[in-house]
Amino acid sequence: MTPTRTTRRRKRLAGMMAATALALGSVLCGAGAAGAETRAEAGADVGAAAPSSPSLEFANPDAQALIGTAYAAALDNLLRTNTIAWDPAVYDKSGLMDPDVGIVRAGGGYPQPWTRDASVNSWNATSVLDPALARNTLWSTVDKAADGELRVQQDDQQWDQVIWVTAAWNHYLVTGDRAFLRDAYRTAADTLAIREHASTAGYNARYGLFTGASFFNDGIAGYPAPPADATESVSTGSMPWPGVATGMFLSTNAVYYAAYVNAANMAARLGRPAADVAAYRGRAAALKAAINKRFWNPRTGLYDYMLLADGTKGAYQEGTGLAFALVFGIADPARARSVLSHATEMTWGMPDTYPNWARYSDEQPGRHNAIVWPVVQGLWAKAAARWGAQETFASETARLARLAGSNSGFWEIYNGRTGVVDGGWQRLGDTVKFHWGSQPDQTWSATAFIDMVHSGLFGLDFGDHGLAVAPTLPAGWGDVTLRGLRYRDATLTLSLHGAGTAIRSFKVDGRTVPGHTLPASLTGEHTVDVTLTGAVDKDRDADGVTDSRDRCADTAGTPALLGCPDPGRIEAEDALNTGGVKTNVDHAGYSGRAFVDGLWSPGASSSYTVHRTTSAPTTASLTLRYANAHSDTRTMTLSVDGHMVRQVNFPKVSDSWDDWGSVTVDGIPVDGRDPVVTVSYEPGDNAAVNLDRAEFHFPAP
Repeated sequence: MTPTRTTRRRKRLAGMMAATALALGSVLCGAGAAGAETRAEAGADVGAAAPSSPSLEFANPDAQALIGTAYAAALDNLLRTNTIAWDPAVYDKSGLMDPDVGIVRAGGGYPQPWTRDASVNSWNATSVLDPALARNTLWSTVDKAADGELRVQQDDQQWDQVIWVTAAWNHYLVTGDRAFLRDAYRTAADTLAIREHASTAGYNARYGLFTGASFFNDGIAGYPAPPADATESVSTGSMPWPGVATGMFLSTNAVYYAAYVNAANMAARLGRPAADVAAYRGRAAALKAAINKRFWNPRTGLYDYMLLADGTKGAYQEGTGLAFALVFGIADPARARSVLSHATEMTWGMPDTYPNWARYSDEQPGRHNAIVWPVVQGLWAKAAARWGAQETFASETARLARLAGSNSGFWEIYNGRTGVVDGGWQRLGDTVKFHWGSQPDQTWSATAFIDMVHSGLFGLDFGDHGLAVAPTLPAGWGDVTLRGLRYRDATLTLSLHGAGTAIRSFKVDGRTVPGHTLPASLTGEHTVDVTLTGAVDKDRDADGVTDSRDRCADTAGTPALLGCPDPGRIEAEDALNTGGVKTNVDHAGYSGRAFVDGLWSPGASSSYTVHRTTSAPTTASLTLRYANAHSDTRTMTLSVDGHMVRQVNFPKVSDSWDDWGSVTVDGIPVDGRDPVVTVSYEPGDNAAVNLDRAEFHFPAP
C-alpha cells in the first residue's frame, strides 16, 4: 500500500439593457423593482439570505453520474469542507467582517483565504451560493491603513491583489449590495493607485504594460529560461528572479485591464464624477491596446505568454492568460476564434503553461508547466462557453468531472497526460528535483467546476439590472434542471431542453419572456424553461457514435474515455472513487494509466458502472486485480446498486506492493442496463489494498 506522502505548503508567494430588464420586471413582479432599488440604496444586506445549496438533475443517467455527481461534490467542498469560522485576530484587518459569518479557506493544506483564492472562489461560485460568506471572505483579504485607506492586503504577491476588483464587482452584480460596493470602490481605487506607483511590479511606461509575475505562476517552474535558468538556481519562487519582476506577462495585464474596466463600472454605478469614470476607462483602453500590440502573435494565432524588459518575447502558451483574453473581451471575435482553434489542450485539460520547458519533461512535468490545474480548466471552459465553442466546453467540463470522480473530489493539480494526482516538479540544482504533493479538497478546483455548470452550462450572466441566461448544452448530455438557485430575493428552478446554444424558447412560469433576462427585482419562486437548438452533433469521443445518440459521450482526445467502458476491463482509475481513494503511479506492474490507493478508512469505495446491452436480470462474475503486501488477508464489501452482496477476501500477494494478484467473485446479481457495482470499506472490513482494475463476465446469451 502506498503510504501517505508528507505534503508541503506551497509558497503563496454586461447583462441586458436596463429598459428591457425593467420591462420584464413589470411583467413578472409589478412594482417590485422600485422596492428592491430602495432597499439597495439604503445599504440593506441584499442577497444575504440563507445559503443556497442547489441541486443538478440530468435526465440522462450517464450525464447525472458524471456531471451531477461532480457538481454535488463541488458544493460539498465549498459550503462544508472549506467553509471555516473567522478569526478576528487574523482576518478582520478591514473592520468590515461579520463575526457571525465564516470565511472560505483555500483548501486542504491551505487554511488562509489568500487574496487570489478568495477572489477566484467568490467570482466562481461563493457570491451566488452564499453572498454573506463571499462578502466576509473578500473582506478578510483587505487591510485598513492608519489613515483609513482600504487596500487589498499588501505583500510581495502583487498578482494576488488586482483580481480582487473583478471579484468585488461580480459580487455586487450578483447581490445588488450597494453598501458593499461603496467600500469595494474605495478598496479598488486605493489598491490600483498603489500598484500604479509601485517601484517593483509596477507600470512600465515604455511598453504600456504592468510588470511582475504572471497571475497564476508564483513558482519559477512556470517560466522558461530566460527569465529562469536551467537549474533554477536563484529561487523556487518567481519574484526573486529579476527577469520575472521586471517582465510583463499576459495574464497579469489582462487582470489589470479587467480591474480598470470594473473600477469604472463601480464609479459609474455610485455616481462618482464623470472624470473618474473616464480616467479608468481610458486606462483600460490603453492597456487593452498595449496587450493586443505587444502580446498578439499572428504566426501562432495566439497571444504570447511573456515580454521581458529587454524586448525578448516568449511565444509560449499560458492557459489563464488566453482564458482571460477571451473572458474579459480583450480579444476581438477574429482573435478569439483563432485562440480557440490554435490553443493546445493536453489529454486531461488546458495546461497552465505549455510546452515543456527544456528542464522538464512528460515524465517530470513542472509544477506550473505542462500540467493541469482545475482552476485553469475552469477559466478555459468559461472562455469556451462565452464564445460558443461547444465541443471545447463539453470536453473540458467532462475532463474535470472525471478527474474529480476518479479521485474522491477536487485535488490541486493533475498530470496532464495521465490524469493522475500529481503536484509536479521543481528543480533544486543541477540534478536533484523536488516532487511536490498535490493537495486534496482544493476550493478553487471545486468552484471552477461549479462555474462550469453555472456560467457555462446554464450561461448565467449577472448584470447590473438582471440575470441574463445564455446556455451551452452539449449534444448527448440530455435535458437538465438546476433547482433551488438563489438570485437576490428569488429562488429559481432552471431547466434546459434540447441541445446547443441557440435559444428557441424562453419561458418564465410558463409565459414567454423577451430578452432572455430575469430582472434583479424578481422575488419569490420561479421556474425558467429554456429550449435550445444548434447543437454541434459530432462524434466528440471518436467512438463511432454521434454525441446525441451516445450513452457515454465523454470527451475528445482522451483514450481512456472513448465511449462506454468495456465491462470486461474497467480500470480502477476510471471508476467513481470516493472517501479518499485516488489515483497513483508510485508502484510498478499496474495496467492502464494508474492504480488507485487510499482505501484506508471506513467509507472509502470504488464504484464501477457496468454498461450492458440488455436490461434483463442475470448473474455475473467479477474479477478484481489488486495488491496486498500486508501479512494477512484483507476484506472489503461488495454491493450492487447500493445493496450489499457479500464480503470479499483479498489474500496477501507478496511482500512487495509492486506485485499484483486477483480474486474472482461469482454469482453477482445484476439488473438493468447500467448497474453500479461497488467495493467499499465497511464496518467489519480492514481493506487497505490497492486496486488496479475490474473485469465483469456475463453468461453467454
